[in-house]
Amino acid sequence: MKSDAEHIDEFAAWIEGVMRARGYDIDSPRGGGKTRLAEDAGVHRAAITRLLQRQSMPDLETMRGLSRALGIPVRDVLIRSGKLTEQDLPQAPAPPEAGAAPADHGLSAEQAATALGIPEHLRAAFVQITEQLRLGTTGPAIPEAGADGQAGT
Repeated sequence: MKSDAEHIDEFAAWIEGVMRARGYDIDSPRGGGKTRLAEDAGVHRAAITRLLQRQSMPDLETMRGLSRALGIPVRDVLIRSGKLTEQDLPQAPAPPEAGAAPADHGLSAEQAATALGIPEHLRAAFVQITEQLRLGTTGPAIPEAGADGQAGT
């Protein structure tokens, strides 16, 4: 098991590389890159300095700010920091590719209607509209439901 100092050192080394790759001059003795990064991240410059000097691990708000400023997922920052593991933050499943067959989707339109609690008398319209949207096609206009929830005639 790694000590806190080892976690800080590894995390700081990784984040320094990301900072440099994103164009922040963190090595300048004048501190311009650190100041700019702190401003971009919405954190105090001292938090950046403490991290780069391996004095302390950033708090959650600083990690969120660094994530935004550096354009990296907060998930990666939290895992690299050792605060959480990949098991704590599993990857979200990738969205289905465009043009994928309906069987590749997580839910059919009918299943979605059930999951969303669409009333039985509106289900056919829901399914038709959903399929039209999914396929990017247009079909005949579907009559709007009246106040009683029934399709107009």
